[in-house]
Amino acid sequence: MKPNFRKNHRGGYISLLTVLTISIFMLTMMIFAYKRADLARDVQATVQAQTDYREKEEMILRSIVSLTPNRAILAMQDGSNSSPARRDPLSFQSIFTEALAQANARQSIPQELLTQMAIPAHLSGNTGDSTLANVAAIFRPIGASAGIVSGGLNRDLGAGFPPALNSAFPLPADDSFPIVSSEKAYGILAQGRVGLPTATYRALNVVPYPQINFGYSAPGMPFVAKRNWWAFSMSLARNDDAVTGFARADRDFVLSLYEIPSQLPISASSYMALGTHATGEAWGNQIAIAGNVFAGRADVQGSTALAGALATRRGSVLSQNSTVGGQNFLVDPLGPGVRETFRLTQGNFFPVSLASESGKAAFVPINRGAAYYDRFSHNQNEANSISATTWNNYSIGALQCAMTLDITESVGANGTRPVALRFTYLLPNGNRAVENIAYSGGSATGLGIGFTQSVAENNTAVFNNPVDVAYGAGNSYYYKNNVTGPVLFDNQTFGDPIADTPKHGYYRIRAPFEIRQLPVSGQYCVAVYPERFRDFLATLQADGLDVNHSLAVNVDYVNNPGLAQPAIPCTNTDYGLILEEAENLTSFTRGFSLVTNLRLYIGSDFNDVPATPPAGYVPPNGRPFYPPCSVFSPERRFGVAEDPLSIEVTGQVGSTASDDPTAPPVRPLDATTGVANAAMAAGQITMNLSAIDHPAELPPITMMNWLILLEEKRSEFVGN
Repeated sequence: MKPNFRKNHRGGYISLLTVLTISIFMLTMMIFAYKRADLARDVQATVQAQTDYREKEEMILRSIVSLTPNRAILAMQDGSNSSPARRDPLSFQSIFTEALAQANARQSIPQELLTQMAIPAHLSGNTGDSTLANVAAIFRPIGASAGIVSGGLNRDLGAGFPPALNSAFPLPADDSFPIVSSEKAYGILAQGRVGLPTATYRALNVVPYPQINFGYSAPGMPFVAKRNWWAFSMSLARNDDAVTGFARADRDFVLSLYEIPSQLPISASSYMALGTHATGEAWGNQIAIAGNVFAGRADVQGSTALAGALATRRGSVLSQNSTVGGQNFLVDPLGPGVRETFRLTQGNFFPVSLASESGKAAFVPINRGAAYYDRFSHNQNEANSISATTWNNYSIGALQCAMTLDITESVGANGTRPVALRFTYLLPNGNRAVENIAYSGGSATGLGIGFTQSVAENNTAVFNNPVDVAYGAGNSYYYKNNVTGPVLFDNQTFGDPIADTPKHGYYRIRAPFEIRQLPVSGQYCVAVYPERFRDFLATLQADGLDVNHSLAVNVDYVNNPGLAQPAIPCTNTDYGLILEEAENLTSFTRGFSLVTNLRLYIGSDFNDVPATPPAGYVPPNGRPFYPPCSVFSPERRFGVAEDPLSIEVTGQVGSTASDDPTAPPVRPLDATTGVANAAMAAGQITMNLSAIDHPAELPPITMMNWLILLEEKRSEFVGN
């Protein structure tokens, strides 16, 4: 028998409306969840793309900072405007294009990495990958501009931008190229927005130091500089917004190039040792340094105390007993967390800094090394450059001097005795005049400028004050320099410059230079006497010392094959330069500068008489004002006839040594005697070094540095 397991069940029903409602609800929830997920994906994709763009933009901006100074230098060089092939790579268009390549902004994965991964085929879902071919769509000027940027020249872009520069000459290339030129100066557009009146201080003024970590100065503090700048907007996404499907807001930037004259107590772009002399002695108590120190690389030795900050480009080594800015660093001051701890506990300005720490900034010392002293090692006729100021004239101190003095002829074995000098100077009309002066027994062509006829042949004239005299006629004369008392103008005294011709004697105030021998070694030198220049130039009807304020002394080995280029380091067989009669330089109302590639012997006090400060300038702390002076020489010695017992230096010291990491360190406070050629002991050296804080204190010739900075346009960062 087969059992029956069927059971009776109560009947029921299904509501189609309920099922439909629940289904719709569930479907709606699923759609909502899907849309939320899809929206979240879109948001995440957008955020990721924005992040990618931001990171790429940061790399692009850093590349712009590194490329700009190089292009600015090339734009100043000879022939940079001679052809499109020379000119176009120096433009902002080219800078931006190369920055895109350096930042690898066109693809998310570099081709080199793909090659290393050996992936035969790949598919990128990154919509930000692009050729970025339309550079003009990514970078745009702010305001009316003929180029891809808006140069801060002869235009005011309003609040949030720096004070603009002016130029009396049109410089339309400033909208297309990073132009550095002396034609750009502070004028009416900057009046009231910089520290000093622009009518007086046009070339350089006082501006606030930017808010960066590199401590050449403290952020926000006034320092002496000229700020060139260019404004532009950037949106990396704008090139491909049709593909990516979202718009990215433009970012406005200001690219600044600060021209900074050397103004710190101690400056050197090379490796520098601080705290000890080459003899091993520690700096004595007579060494006082008020202000910051800059070096390419620094080794702070012993128990050295630097009251200010230490800024370097390639790092520093601090002894455990040394202090910088009152701080003793037992650990690496640039190590992780050290700066942050300092700022939390002691203040914002950290006294030890490295140029590369400052993000989108670069510090470039304009240092041509030994070439800085020598006019004849460079092309002096640069032309057809993009900038109105050529590179050699900008960066070579010897080429910047208003007056020149060259050795042009020598006699003796290996040309040991100079017998002719060529002196050039500026006239009131701006033209350059030339005066050739012979010191040999031979005949010189022409009578020098400023000579007055004295007595006829075979007669005697008496001169109570030192004069230079000439004897001859027509175009043939013999000369004697720096003579006093009775002078007989005859053939026996001078020689016969032109036979069978009646001759006369002539005189003029003595020249401020001559040929001399060192008393002990007998080395031949050019002697320069700055205090004599005023009266001598007046005799020549030259412009005043406010224009003829600087002198370059060189050897013209280019146009005179018998002369050799002086060696650096200097040797005892090369000529030297003696500097005497330089205690009172108050006649140089704008200061005095001397540049030479010869070894310099300082034979007397230099610039030791105070002068009246320029109108509107009050020296700080009631200190006396001395005419601002600078002396550039590869080597210096103290003493000519005898060695000094001690020396005292007030002002600033620096070095033009090249930035060679293999070279021994520069010791800027060492001193060597001129007679014994011996290092002076620490107790014989007194240094009172301080920073320049006003352009009235700048000498006519000075070293220059560039600070390149890229800031997003925000009033709190860019300033007025």
